[in-house]
Amino acid sequence: MDTSMSVAEVRASRGASWLAESWRLFRDAALTWVALCAGWIVLTFGLMVIPLVGVVVSNFLQPVFFASFAIAAHKQRAGERLRMNDLFSGFRHHVRALINLGALLLLAQLVVLVIMAMLGLPTASAAERELTIGEYMELLRGKEWILLVGLSLLVVVKGLVWFAPPLIAFHGMSTTQAIRWSVYAAIANVGAMLVYGTVLLGLFLVALIPWALGLIVVFPLAAISTYVSYREVFEASPA
Repeated sequence: MDTSMSVAEVRASRGASWLAESWRLFRDAALTWVALCAGWIVLTFGLMVIPLVGVVVSNFLQPVFFASFAIAAHKQRAGERLRMNDLFSGFRHHVRALINLGALLLLAQLVVLVIMAMLGLPTASAAERELTIGEYMELLRGKEWILLVGLSLLVVVKGLVWFAPPLIAFHGMSTTQAIRWSVYAAIANVGAMLVYGTVLLGLFLVALIPWALGLIVVFPLAAISTYVSYREVFEASPA
């Protein structure tokens, strides 16, 4: 690893503070952050409806968008005004490494799906005909634990590479370098990561009531916290 960099080991309680600081940044430019996240969601789902390649391309580009969010938050913290084209700033900062990261994440998700199928999760290919949601839920009865295992594995994967997009965008790291540093930082700050993830999950659940209107705020908080968490662990001392 690059010895010129260091990873701060922060208190577990700092995980909640990442979201508190993200709220302050969101509050100062709320409409722009809502617009940025809305643009990301529209583009993501727009790509996913394209047959065959849409889902693949969408997954490849997710780290690029999250790098864009980190760059935008850094720009805002420096006192600059946010603009809608900040949603594409990640495409101007080491985009190949970011896309490679997206490809590896997609591969990891496929591996998790294979593991879930091996554990006995019913799959569409195993059925001789197209199943309704009710029929599939009936097949799933008693196997809900497999979904929990799969979700847990995905959370671990996402958590381990959480810092990778800003590391690539701000430091020009290769994909493998960014992953190594991110894994090291995540493990060194596992307490803060767990607190952060738990609080964010709670916010998402609350945001779903009523009619999921709270997601208008929670999505930007998650996006901004990409930068806030990176900055404290890699660039600044705890506040």
